[in-house]
Amino acid sequence: MRVVLFGATGMVGQGVLRECLRDERVEEVLAVGRAPVGAGHPKLREAVEEDLFALEPITGYDTCFFCLGVSSVGVPPEEYERITYQLTLSVARKLPDGTTFVYVSGAGTDSTERGRVRWARVKGATENALARLPLRTFAFRPGYIQPLHGITSKTPLYRVLYRVAMPLYPVLKRLFPRAVTTTEDIGLAMLAVASAGYERPILENADITALARRARPAGS
Repeated sequence: MRVVLFGATGMVGQGVLRECLRDERVEEVLAVGRAPVGAGHPKLREAVEEDLFALEPITGYDTCFFCLGVSSVGVPPEEYERITYQLTLSVARKLPDGTTFVYVSGAGTDSTERGRVRWARVKGATENALARLPLRTFAFRPGYIQPLHGITSKTPLYRVLYRVAMPLYPVLKRLFPRAVTTTEDIGLAMLAVASAGYERPILENADITALARRARPAGS
């Protein structure tokens, strides 16, 4: 498969990029973003774009992993909606019909778009709008995500919190197996969905973990 990846410098995107570059089914990865990834690999190409809304139509790729996003904490509602909803749809509309589009949403997303939590409504509206496009769309709703393999968050506070939580991860996974995943699991599950599809368009945290377990190479 040929993958175009948005958000490769973020925590989730870093994990997805790692698994793409390790997977022999992936022929090429085009990382599109406002900043360079800063990693060299024979399969990796980069496109640094100052304005992601101004992208030209994207051709030559059969799969898009959209891991770009922003926390709603401390972000004005209009800006959160612009990045979460408007930018996601702007990118998706630049892809050819039939492209596999895997969108990183979040646990607790409100598909009804009528709940009290604003971020959940915006995420739900984004999922619903993507589903109406002529694409093969899947929405991932991870819960707590533990970064692995040296991957870090770009947010200083989150980096501290993840370092504190790392020793507790085995306990969290044992106590809350349906609510905890990793950057590696998300990457493996995305590749599995892009390759073979899934029985549902929305994957909750438990689906992601189970799919990654089945997709993980033997001995790893």
